[in-house]
Parts: sequence; C-alpha cells; structure tokens
Amino acid sequence: MKVLVIGAGNMGLTYAEGMVKSKLLKKKNIMVLDKSEEKFEELNKISHFDAFEKLDDCVPKADIIFIAVKPYHAEALFKTIKSLVKPQQIIISIMAGVTIDSMKRMTGLTKIVRAMPNLPAKIGRGLTSYVTSPEVSRIEKLTVEDLLDTTGKSIEVGNEKLIDASTGISGSGPAYVFYFMQSMMEAATQMGFSKNESTVLVSQTFLGAVELFNQSNLSPNSWMERVASKGGTTRAALDSMDDNKINELIKEAAFAAFSRAVELGKAH
Repeated sequence: MKVLVIGAGNMGLTYAEGMVKSKLLKKKNIMVLDKSEEKFEELNKISHFDAFEKLDDCVPKADIIFIAVKPYHAEALFKTIKSLVKPQQIIISIMAGVTIDSMKRMTGLTKIVRAMPNLPAKIGRGLTSYVTSPEVSRIEKLTVEDLLDTTGKSIEVGNEKLIDASTGISGSGPAYVFYFMQSMMEAATQMGFSKNESTVLVSQTFLGAVELFNQSNLSPNSWMERVASKGGTTRAALDSMDDNKINELIKEAAFAAFSRAVELGKAH
C-alpha cells in the first residue's frame, strides 16, 4: 500500500512522519508532495519519504491520498488531480470545512474520509475525529484508523456536523489551553515570579491536573470540589470565574470556531 501526502506543512509532515511507523506501510511507501521548491529540497533529505513536485508523478501510484493543504487551495488542487485519480483510491482530507459531497464532486471519487486533527499530533498525543462516506468499506476504515492513530488517538463520529463541531473543541482546543496558560503565566509574573518560574509553575500544574483527570473516573466538577474548600483560596478564584461568566465565554468561543468551520464549508 502506498500513501501520498499532499502538503508538507505542519500537519501534513506530522502525519507523514507518523504514518511511517504504521505496520501497514513499508519503508518508502510514503510519498510527500509540496509545490514549494524549498520544502521539496527539505523533503529530499528525509530518507524514509519519496519527495515529489509534480502531481502526475505520484497521484496515480497512491492507494490513499492524504490532503493537507489550506481549504482555499482545495478547488484548484482537485481540478488538477481529477484526471489523475482512480476509482478505488481513498481521499483523507484534513481541510477544515470542505465537505465530503464537495470533494466527491471535485475529484470524481467516492471513497472520502474527512478528518479533523489537532496540534498535539506533532508529539504523538493528538486527537483526530473522522467520518467516512458510505462507500468506504469496513476494512478500509480499519486501515484509515490505523494510519490516523499513528499520531495519537482517533475517533469515528456519526456525521459531518460533528467534524465541524470537533473543530471547535479538539481542533482549536489546544489554543484555548495555551490562552489560559498565558493568562496564568502573566498573573504569576505580576505576582513577582520570574518568567522561568512562571512557566514551570503553570506548565506543571496543567500537566498534573490532566494526569489526575485521566487516571480517575471523576468529572472536572468533582475535582474542583475536592480542591476548593468553602471560604478558601481556590473557591475565591472559582467564584470570580463564575461571577465573570467564564464558563459561558469559553463555550461561546468554541461555538465561534464551530460556526467558522461551517462557513468555510459553504464556500466550496
């Protein structure tokens, strides 16, 4: 089996590096294409990839075509590859907002997987939600899942709306965490801690909290109750967040990302 990754940006290269580790693929069964001459030269130095500059040199050879370009490049890319693809090829797209029906129309293919990854895939701790067209067989789904799992975990969702929704939760979610971390680090430095001390205080706190959550069956609310005693310091902080409706603001932010993903889909 050969996999072609089109687009060697952050996520494309992350998945290419991850899929090299899949038991389904042997060495040199990953092809990577990028139109940037500088990126092509960089790819040529990686021994476990075959690097390409031209679509007609690699698209016909692929069993699975992994699309990792910006959504606004979709139409031009698919117009070019439509004459090069074969009916049994599978498209896996990580383009936000580009629907399965629009990809079917633009490529002429029927076996389409739409996926939404997130940035921690770069360190093998990513989460990729995905949905497939009905034409993708059960065996093919297992293959797709194996490839996506090489960068962390994957979950199959029931419909495309949930792919747009996962954009607002897991896809954009790491940025929300970084936003919260940045705010806490700024508070720490204002309290008198050095930049390095602030970084350690906040990063280890997040790491420890996530591990506590993952190693138990308790909900976030239950953990908050364990930490926040009546009249204590943590309760004062949580009461401040409640008074400022931080909970609602976070949900509004997630829905803003969700809505934007839907808007992007309407453009294709």
